[in-house]
Amino acid sequence: MSTPPFLTLPGCARAERVVTARGEFAALRAEPAGPVRGSALLVPGFSGSKEDFIALLEPLAAAGYRVTAVDQRGQYQTGGPDDPAAYGVGSLGEDVRALTGVLAADGVPLHLLGHSFGGQVVREAVIAAAAEGPLPWRSLTLVSTGPGAIDPAEAARTGLLLDALRGMDLEQIWQVMRQLEAQSGRPRPVLDPAVAEFLHRRWLANVPRALSVTGAHLVAAPDRVAELAAVTAGLPLLVLSGVRDYAWPVPEQTAMAERLGARRVVVADAGHSPNAEQPAATAEALAAFWA
Repeated sequence: MSTPPFLTLPGCARAERVVTARGEFAALRAEPAGPVRGSALLVPGFSGSKEDFIALLEPLAAAGYRVTAVDQRGQYQTGGPDDPAAYGVGSLGEDVRALTGVLAADGVPLHLLGHSFGGQVVREAVIAAAAEGPLPWRSLTLVSTGPGAIDPAEAARTGLLLDALRGMDLEQIWQVMRQLEAQSGRPRPVLDPAVAEFLHRRWLANVPRALSVTGAHLVAAPDRVAELAAVTAGLPLLVLSGVRDYAWPVPEQTAMAERLGARRVVVADAGHSPNAEQPAATAEALAAFWA
């Protein structure tokens, strides 16, 4: 899961709920002080939330972009039913399209971005939209995501989580994860107490069924890059990652960018969440691409 560097909203941002034809979605929204150059919809990854993008809000708004970061269905403050059909990537992609319909209603060009699992969700949204007519987005950015299933080592860890979800509640799983971290011998980052408390609270707010369905997708996701490439001719594409990634190897992401004919950006000194780990450099790359 991504760890936001802080939780205090900048003055340009507010928390609200975006009402769509498919329900309400918790969001963080930032507004430029001056002229609006465009808008952006940011979709988080597995077990993440809108707060994964909190450090991007101020620099992107300063660059002239109206930004909306959301919790997907089943995540943190959006919630969802105990129905596996609600959390398939196709269904979550329809949520993205519903959000797009609301956010693009003002005629401001809308840029679409998905992080990690969110990248595969926005991919579904784009492929489905292309079957019905012109794409409603000005560009597509895939951040730290890959063409198909996650790396085998990460798939094995996700498989353990899927097994645990069958017999344990989220608090029990959280405690086990903390014990495993302590026993791993790896250095643990020192977190602000408010951020540490938020991570715990966010984990407990997940809908367990959502974790089960989306986790199962990650370990067996099909490669749909060729399908995406076939429907995005003329749509600017960006593949952005850190220099290291535990979910999809960085060379695999680079190869995906080549297959898509996409611009490629690698953010220095960042891992799986450049949006949280190196937000200034990530925001600079995004604003340059969107411009």
